[in-house]
Amino acid sequence: MENVDKIDYGTFEATIRRSNQLEKDLIINPGKYRVLTGDRPTGRLHIGHLFGSLQNRVRLHKLGVQTYLVIADYQVLTDRDTFESISENVRQLTLDYLAAGIDANNGKTFIFPHSQIPELNQLLLPFLTLVTNSELDRNPTVKEEILASGKKNINAGMYTYPVHQAADILFCKGNVVPVGKDQLPHLELTRVIARRFNERFAANRPVFPEPQPLLSTSPMILGLDGSQKMSKSRNNAIMLSSTEDETARLIKKAKTDSERLITYDPDKRPEVSNLLLLISLCTGRTPEEIAAEIGDGGAGQLKKMLTESINEYLRPFRTRRTELESNMDYVRQVLRNGVESAREVATATLDEVREVMNMKI
Repeated sequence: MENVDKIDYGTFEATIRRSNQLEKDLIINPGKYRVLTGDRPTGRLHIGHLFGSLQNRVRLHKLGVQTYLVIADYQVLTDRDTFESISENVRQLTLDYLAAGIDANNGKTFIFPHSQIPELNQLLLPFLTLVTNSELDRNPTVKEEILASGKKNINAGMYTYPVHQAADILFCKGNVVPVGKDQLPHLELTRVIARRFNERFAANRPVFPEPQPLLSTSPMILGLDGSQKMSKSRNNAIMLSSTEDETARLIKKAKTDSERLITYDPDKRPEVSNLLLLISLCTGRTPEEIAAEIGDGGAGQLKKMLTESINEYLRPFRTRRTELESNMDYVRQVLRNGVESAREVATATLDEVREVMNMKI
């Protein structure tokens, strides 16, 4: 392999330019693209997921872009000791997708756990031969995930997961992946694997595209503690499926500061500014406008407005989710249909891979 150990992550500014060009073309030519995106089944989704990624997936889906939503259940095993709730979490995640507006019956959108697609997972072995240990060691996203796990003994699955993620993306020949800035190193490794596979095995007829990042334009949502990214594991999140009363209780405990006059200043007043941002995302008004309206109403008025805004915004979602919960057979069928469609695509890709690698019998 040429250029081993020389993965070029490029400049973030160049990535932004490419992402902006891609965004424009997606609107004009949605049929050219195949999106791969997804989540780990660690529990129900929260409002950080909704504003950070889920709304964008619904938007792309409604544009008519073919979309594969992978539920990365194997990844849960890399940094967690528990596995008893994985199946239930897969179903709960699917409920959140459907309640948010994903239409799994349109023939272009497929929801599936990657553990159920053996052909996808068979791509892991040839892909592992295309990267080096040092490249995996240096992957900044892997380093951050290892640090976040708090584990001293790191299993091999955590190191190799970026390669498994490449299989998730490339099995369906995904050419667009919505990502945040922190996930760019993972995607760049996928692009490198696609390039090296084509150069080594299929120089005359490339098998895999080099997927492009579609950068999220949503701001990072802090948790109710105001200091860290919203996360279930940090107990600082508002779940999409929470009741209105539960939402009110959670917001009542949200951290603010001692100043009574409410102003929007993310640098000096991150806790208050984060709550203003959430109101802004729910109402479409600017954080500055909202702060001016609250004025010296203090944290009490701020939290009251946030509670009302979130509950009103999520009311249609919660109604739809409750309806779906009463028909779990439908949810299971959505997953079965997604698995069937994904396996069909994965089988065709694996056959092509075997052919160019001279492994057909």
